[in-house]
Parts: sequence; structure tokens; C-alpha cells
Amino acid sequence: MDGFKNFLLRGNLVEIAVGLIMALSFATVVSTFTATLMGFIGKVFDQPNFESADIADVNVGLFINAVIAFVILAAVVYFLVVVPYTQAKEKYFPAEATGPSEIDLLTEIRDSLANRP
Repeated sequence: MDGFKNFLLRGNLVEIAVGLIMALSFATVVSTFTATLMGFIGKVFDQPNFESADIADVNVGLFINAVIAFVILAAVVYFLVVVPYTQAKEKYFPAEATGPSEIDLLTEIRDSLANRP
């Protein structure tokens, strides 16, 4: 069981899984949630969708929709995937204690040898 746990929590497996989850699994959920959120936002501006929003005769509505969808997707992935993964990694693989580097140790040895009578 330890080997399987090591396999899951080490390497790039989680990073690859995050990419696949983002591309496949969360796409529908986030699209639906974004549409719902856009409905609420649209009630404030009396426009349920920004696809036809124009500024100086330039359609910027699709860009506004894409930015809102991206922010929602990033938040979902961060809080439901990245944070739990980081906590599990810290729990099962704590950071190794870092000591002085080899150069620092060699410098210390050199200095102590130079200071001997």
C-alpha cells in the first residue's frame, strides 16, 4: 500500500491528472455554473448574457464571458484539487531538513584547518 501511495503522490502524475480533469471533467460543471452565475449577473444589468455587449461598436461580450468562466474554473481547480493535493503531500512527504551545503561545509573545514596552530 505504501508503494501505491508513493506512486500517487510523487512525480508528475497529479499534474497530468489536473490537466485532464480541467479539460474533461470540470468543463461541463463549470460551463453550467458559469451560465447560472451569468444569469444572476445578467439580472443586475438586465442582460442575461454578455455575448452582445458592445463597447465603441466592438463586441466584447464573448471576451467578458470567457474571462468570467476562466476565473471560476481556476477557483474550482485550486480549491478542490491543488489545495487538497498540497496538504496530502505535506502530510505524507514532509520537507526534508536542509542543512548547510557541501560548499559551506568544505569552507568551514578549510577555515578550521587554517586556524589550527
